[in-house]
Amino acid sequence: MIQSVLATLFQVIVPLSIPVTAGALLKKFRNLDTKPLLTLYLYFLSPAIILETLTTAELSSADIYKTIAFCLVNLIALWAVAAALGRLLRLPGPETAGLTLVSTLTNSVNYGLPLVLLAFGQLGLDKASIYVIAQMIIVNTVGVYFAARSQFSVRNAVKSVFSLPSIYAAILAAGLRLTDISLPSGIAQGVSMVAGAYAPVVLAILGAQMVSVNNAELERHVQRGFWTGLAIRLLLSPLISCLILFILHIDGILYSVLFILASMPVAVNAVVLAERFNASPKLLSKCILWTTLASFAILPILIALMS
Repeated sequence: MIQSVLATLFQVIVPLSIPVTAGALLKKFRNLDTKPLLTLYLYFLSPAIILETLTTAELSSADIYKTIAFCLVNLIALWAVAAALGRLLRLPGPETAGLTLVSTLTNSVNYGLPLVLLAFGQLGLDKASIYVIAQMIIVNTVGVYFAARSQFSVRNAVKSVFSLPSIYAAILAAGLRLTDISLPSGIAQGVSMVAGAYAPVVLAILGAQMVSVNNAELERHVQRGFWTGLAIRLLLSPLISCLILFILHIDGILYSVLFILASMPVAVNAVVLAERFNASPKLLSKCILWTTLASFAILPILIALMS
C-alpha cells in the first residue's frame, strides 16, 4: 500500500506540482496577471480539449447516463448534508450558502482533468469528459442558485451556461458523433495540439490563484463553517460518492474516475460566486486554500486505493 501511494505521488502529484509551483512563483515574484491566461483557458484551451476528447472518446450511452445520474444524485446529497449541518450549527445565511458551495463545487476542470489524465491515461480522460461538462453547467446554474437564491434567475442562468465556449464545443462534438462525421485531419491535428497545452497552462493558473487566496483570520461563526466545510469536502464527500457509485452499480475505470473527481478540493471559481453574492467569501477562500493543500497528500492515497 505504501509503495503504491509513493508511486502515485511521484508519477502523478510531482508532475502536477511543477506547473503549479511555477505559477505560484511567477505570481509571487513577477506579479503574474492571470486574467489573460484565464481568457486563453476559457475561450481557447478548454473548448479544444473538450472537442478533442468528446470526438475521440470511448464512451457508451450507459457511461453517459450513469455519469449524469451520479452528478445529480451526488449534488443533491451534498446539498442536503450542507443544509442540515448549517441548520444544526445555526450558521447565518451567508455562511450556509458558502458551506453549500464548498460542499458541492469541486475543482474538476483546472485540477481534475490533468490529474485524471496522469493517473488513468487517455481512457480516464474520456470517462471524465461528461462529468466535467456537467460540472460546468452546475457551476453556472445550481451554483448561482446556492450562492444567491433571492437573486437567482433561470433566464440569467441559461444565458450564463450558453456564454461558455466549451458548451458549444460539446454540442459540436455530439453532432459529429451522432452523424458519424470526423474532423478533417488538419483541423483535428490543430485541435489536438491546442489541447496539449491545456494541462500546464491551467495548472500554472491554479498555482497563481492559490497565492492570491486570502488566508485572513475568521470570525467565530465563519470558523465553524470553515471546519465543517473541510470535514465535508475531505471526509464526507468521498464516503458519499462511494455509496452513490455503489447504489448506481458503477464500476471499473468509470468508478475510479468519478470517485476521484468527486473527491477534488473546492473549485477556485466558487469564490467568484461567493464574492458576487456575499456568500461568505472568506470562508470559501480559506477552504479553497486548505483543501487544495490537503489534496496533495490525500489524493495519492485515494488513487492508490482505486488501483
